[in-house]
Amino acid sequence: MSFFEKYTSEIAPALQKELGKKNKNGVPRIQKIVINTGIGTYFGGDKKDPSPVVDAVKLIVGQSPVVNHSKKAISNFKLKLGMPVGVSVTLRKKRMYDFLERVVTYVAPRIRDFRGFPVKSFDGRGNYSFGIKEHTVFPEIPQDEVVKPFGLQITIATSAESDEHAKMLLQHFHFPFSKN
Repeated sequence: MSFFEKYTSEIAPALQKELGKKNKNGVPRIQKIVINTGIGTYFGGDKKDPSPVVDAVKLIVGQSPVVNHSKKAISNFKLKLGMPVGVSVTLRKKRMYDFLERVVTYVAPRIRDFRGFPVKSFDGRGNYSFGIKEHTVFPEIPQDEVVKPFGLQITIATSAESDEHAKMLLQHFHFPFSKN
């Protein structure tokens, strides 16, 4: 059973009962998942080809990411105007639930010394952000082709009214929070 089917058949009714919501549309749900990575340190020199990072993110999420370019030139950072500085992708609907399922079931157990994601990473509005230090923990990435590992910043945007409701929603998906 996929996470979307699980949400509609099990999680949403359970949350509706727990939160005392009369309308099923008032139940918190995941709206989108945004994945970002910076590529400034990935280049090293004056190379301006972000394609290795773009290809890796494309393998991980299953859709083409957007390359973000610098809006200013900053000489101290050796940053020129229009230089690629990051890659981002927004997942919605089926791809979003599939990605969350992969993170919970495959990726989290593969992270070295993993003790759970911090509970303190909620933003006060029901959204949760966490980072993964190396993209190589995703099973889609061939280990022998990795030139330099890079990190990913992942934000799960929910329709929850509070952090506590968002935490309850993610706990129903068995999201691995730390015990602290």
